[in-house]
Amino acid sequence: MDRSKTIVWFRRDLRIEDNPALAAAARDGCVFPVFIWCPKEEGQFYPGRVSRWWLKQSLAHLGQSLKSLGAELVLIKTHSTVAALLDCIETIGATRVVFNHLYDPVSLVRDHNIKEKLVELGISVQSYNGDLLYEPWEIYDERGYAFTTFEAYWDKCLHMQMEPVSHLPPWRLVPAAGTVMKCLVEELGLEDEAEKSSNSLLGRGWSPGWSNADKALTEFAEQHLIDYVESRLKVGTSTSLLSPYLHFGELSVRKVFQCVQLKQLLWAKEENLTGKESVTLFLRSIGLREYSRYLCFNFPFTHERSLLSNLKYFPWNDNQVHFKAWRQGRTGYPLVDAGMRELWATGWIHNKIRVIVSSFAVKVLLLPWRWGMKYFWDTLLDADLESDILGWQYISGSLPDAHELERLDNPEIQGSKFDPEGEYVRHWLPELARMPAEWIHHPWDASIAVLKAAGVELGINYPKPIIDIDLARERLMEAIFKMWEMEAAAQASNTNGTNEVVVDNTDDTENLAIPKVVLKDKGTCPTNSSNDQRVPTNQNSKNIPAYRKRSKYMEEERPQPDKLHNDDKVAGTSRKDEDLCSTAESSSAKKQATSRCSFSVPQYCSSSEGKPLQECESSDLRQPLQAQIEMEQSSSKDGQVGRVFLPDDRSLWPRDVLDLLLQHGRIFSHQRRCEYIFVLLNEAMMTLFVVVLSRFIDGEQKDLEIWVTKDHRVKESWIKKYVVDPPDVSSLPSASRN
Repeated sequence: MDRSKTIVWFRRDLRIEDNPALAAAARDGCVFPVFIWCPKEEGQFYPGRVSRWWLKQSLAHLGQSLKSLGAELVLIKTHSTVAALLDCIETIGATRVVFNHLYDPVSLVRDHNIKEKLVELGISVQSYNGDLLYEPWEIYDERGYAFTTFEAYWDKCLHMQMEPVSHLPPWRLVPAAGTVMKCLVEELGLEDEAEKSSNSLLGRGWSPGWSNADKALTEFAEQHLIDYVESRLKVGTSTSLLSPYLHFGELSVRKVFQCVQLKQLLWAKEENLTGKESVTLFLRSIGLREYSRYLCFNFPFTHERSLLSNLKYFPWNDNQVHFKAWRQGRTGYPLVDAGMRELWATGWIHNKIRVIVSSFAVKVLLLPWRWGMKYFWDTLLDADLESDILGWQYISGSLPDAHELERLDNPEIQGSKFDPEGEYVRHWLPELARMPAEWIHHPWDASIAVLKAAGVELGINYPKPIIDIDLARERLMEAIFKMWEMEAAAQASNTNGTNEVVVDNTDDTENLAIPKVVLKDKGTCPTNSSNDQRVPTNQNSKNIPAYRKRSKYMEEERPQPDKLHNDDKVAGTSRKDEDLCSTAESSSAKKQATSRCSFSVPQYCSSSEGKPLQECESSDLRQPLQAQIEMEQSSSKDGQVGRVFLPDDRSLWPRDVLDLLLQHGRIFSHQRRCEYIFVLLNEAMMTLFVVVLSRFIDGEQKDLEIWVTKDHRVKESWIKKYVVDPPDVSSLPSASRN
């Protein structure tokens, strides 16, 4: 009886243990393990030097492990992954290809296209979850929407039932016969001669490889986990050091989670409060890694533009001199400089330092957050696109639960808090090695005598501060106000009475401001299974109301095809409408998914060449009072204007409301901070809006105040049914000011 031949396509799952794709292939027949290196397809996210060094070492380690089990890891360098896979299939006569999921935007598109191509040729393709505790499409709120705040997402995860799953490493692999054009690990080009001298230092502190990852986990759990609550706050100390192993899939996140949970049970029994708190905080860091993939899956544009629209008009300072000073650790702020020099020397920095240096780049120097994210990608040993996206968007205030954009932390104060004795700074800034702890984080305030005794000459052997922190704070606030002014100007330029249209676009996906994640039926497909990769699609769901209001302003901003950035070509996709590139939300059909459903590819945005530093998304505009009055007058010509009042704290808004406002509403604010924000809606949308709110009111947050007015009147039926603690009707402002 002939045994089936299965190609195991390794990517960022370079381990033998708990590898569902490898386990499935080994269980069913002959195995052909292959790793395909295609630099062309990496595009703008081609790995940096230290990341490629780790990959090279990890592949060598995996190859030895597979060889001991009876199979050889075939390494292929190519210009086309699908062509290389087809060559392997033809050579060995394979009938099936298996792999583990990836969730970054480039991989989502590539994997989907490859799967479609292979299925057309009659090859069975199956994919598995080898990277997460839960698949992104398994976690949605009670209305079927994707979470946009970490706390809500992680709380849902912790309350979901998770059975221990562990795929034991196979005892033996039966190799599939066949010869393909392969290369040695040295021939992949992961490391050139000029890099070897620098990379040799990395081997002193790190040991790549899946078996070494297992040792690192054991050491951390037994020796360092209990102190995690303290070590995570003190720079210069090590935390888990598991991030590069997790990124390259040398360590199963399920194994990490289960290992730490055992410690949690033990310390809970012993009433060890420090241990329990350490476990909670470490599991939270695992949750953040999960959440980063969750966001990238549901919002596949986040590597290029913010999740929220608050930075669309932000006047970034594209100053190459400042960017170079930041990269080289020459800003004049010791803690920042120490962190950046450690990053360059070792490829790794403490998470607290990552927050400090990234915040300095964005808030103090006003450098575009995408510049910093790309530099981290190029230099970090554990460079992880999804985690970097989450981190930089968090720092820049681009997430609903992120740092406030106006929040600027003083590096001097942070240094005194996280490196009180200055040991970390002295280690990485030898020119400040003799500075007293009192002045180590602000040498510019030290007397001439102190500086002379320490051998420090500001502006000569150590730079003066690149900018005064008070001046930086003023410039940040000026930039924020300018952003608001540009928003207002853009809105005011469209207050000609024709900026709002209502169209029937039930069957036109190009007019959807927020694409839905829906299933696309293709009939029975024997190659699909319940394990297979889901991909969000930009298609209209049948239960979406026919009337969609969008502004002419949003229509006019749609970029022309010839001005799209070349980055779109990396993923092999086209951008039909920048408004398509918004929130991906699940439909009720998603929860009914079966193995007979397939998914289409997400369309995601790139920046236009003409405006490389601007965000793409539509904005919820804050408008000065005069412009707001003009908008009201122009929008109320038909006498059908309604208002909805919501708390200024948008974290309290239900997801349905957020989505509806982005699609159909205009958001205004009289002042920089106001208690309520109101939205102009026409008659066609008012009924739908109230229905949406009714679902929320009947839910958990019944203390949310929602007021509805129409034509100077308040419908008593609406007040009684939908408004919690309604105010005096006479206190409400009128709906028009003609």
